[in-house]
Amino acid sequence: MSSVLARIGFLGALATAVAVIGVIVSAVAVSDLTDELSPAAAANQAVYQDLTDMSAAAEAWASVGLPSAADDYRQATLRLSAHEQEVSAYADGDRALQIAVERQDAAAQAWIDGYAAPRMAAEGGAGARPRDVRAGNAAFDAIRSAHQTTTQAFDSRVRSASDGVSMRLRGTVLAVILLAVAAAAFMARSRRRVLAELSTPLLALEKVVQRMARGDHDVRAAAAGPKEVQAVAQAFNELAEAQTRARAVELWIQRELRTLDTAKDDFVANVSHELRTPLTTISGYLELVAEEFEGQMEPRHERMLDATRRNVARLKMLIDDLLTLQRAEGSNQQMEPVDLPALVRDVVVDVKLTAARRSIRIGVKLPQIDVAVLADRAMLHRAFLNVVTNAVKFSHDDGIVEVAVTTGRGQVEVAVTDRGIGIPSAEIDRLGTRFFRASNAVSNEIAGTGLGVRIMQTIVDRHAGAVVIDSEEGVGTTVTVRLPVQAQAPQPVVTPPAILSVVENQPQPEPAP
Repeated sequence: MSSVLARIGFLGALATAVAVIGVIVSAVAVSDLTDELSPAAAANQAVYQDLTDMSAAAEAWASVGLPSAADDYRQATLRLSAHEQEVSAYADGDRALQIAVERQDAAAQAWIDGYAAPRMAAEGGAGARPRDVRAGNAAFDAIRSAHQTTTQAFDSRVRSASDGVSMRLRGTVLAVILLAVAAAAFMARSRRRVLAELSTPLLALEKVVQRMARGDHDVRAAAAGPKEVQAVAQAFNELAEAQTRARAVELWIQRELRTLDTAKDDFVANVSHELRTPLTTISGYLELVAEEFEGQMEPRHERMLDATRRNVARLKMLIDDLLTLQRAEGSNQQMEPVDLPALVRDVVVDVKLTAARRSIRIGVKLPQIDVAVLADRAMLHRAFLNVVTNAVKFSHDDGIVEVAVTTGRGQVEVAVTDRGIGIPSAEIDRLGTRFFRASNAVSNEIAGTGLGVRIMQTIVDRHAGAVVIDSEEGVGTTVTVRLPVQAQAPQPVVTPPAILSVVENQPQPEPAP
């Protein structure tokens, strides 16, 4: 009897040790994730935000020469130094992360020394040469690339830390369960000797383990039977409590991340709304100045006025895109049956005048039946407007853009093909990243915010669709959007037996100013 109890006691003590070690290791891992890794990852994101603020301040100083732009630049520089030190301190000792952080810091310093600092040192409102702007954009692209690598490194470590916490918890649970099973097997062999003392509490403990394995995390083992069995039950309960605390920490982290994401969206929306009013005022005053001094300004003043107009228009477009992306990423969508061919036809009509100004023809092939999809009409219209507008924007003058709508296997497919500048193969995987623009679009000075593809992909994702982009530099691009057809069978429209119709827009004169 004493030998059996001694062995059972050993197993109970071992289970307790495993549970305690598992709890301690899990607590240390959670502490590292919440106290060190997450703040360092946040500081890394702040580094990119600081650089973005410095870029905006430098552009404002060079364009307008506002004293507040110089102050914003200095403040962003101070924040950048603090955030870089925090990131570097965490990366110290992690060779791969340290290399990524050093590359990011080097790219940032190269951009500051070669572009931002000279622009801030120059006279405010003096503008910049296109060659310098292109060099600055290229240097900032290097920052984006390095930041993306660093962000991926941090994300990998966050995932690894989270997986490690989960693995340690599962390992602890598994170890305790295995030890309990081993104890049960040993007692089965000695049941005639200890049946009266051990069978009932161990069977109860086994049921608790089984219930927890099935997902009942609130169940706890009763403290009954000999002290050794009670020790095992206590260790098991401690493990269950540790799991509960770990799950609570995980839920708290998820809530905090959702809160941060919501705060980010609110910040973007609020800032965008707040910027609209002063931009509208600035635009109005610019028009008044242009009208009042028409024919009286020197050529250089007219160039300065035109540059200011372009930048105001660019900021307006960026704000509109940010607001659209924020709405697309939200959950407030009004879904209704939408005839997709009719919507695509409306999009082509909207883009027709812009295309005609550059003698670009748009060929449209539509099925002669209604193809209904469940969608938010305004959002889906914006998605296809972005696709067709991009096709026209990146086409050569006198070019052709083809839009085709086809159906099959419960899906409707919209393919938009252009024969324009295309996308470099090495950059296709980066499409859809916020503010990313292809290098050939930047070098050709084609206007854009780098948010159009992201907005389109977000809207299509919200509609349970898929986007495929095939492109070859110098040849052209095909963007294919697939959406599920609504469950009701489409009703045929009474039309001639032709399957497809083709509409081409001819160049039209621009309306008189």
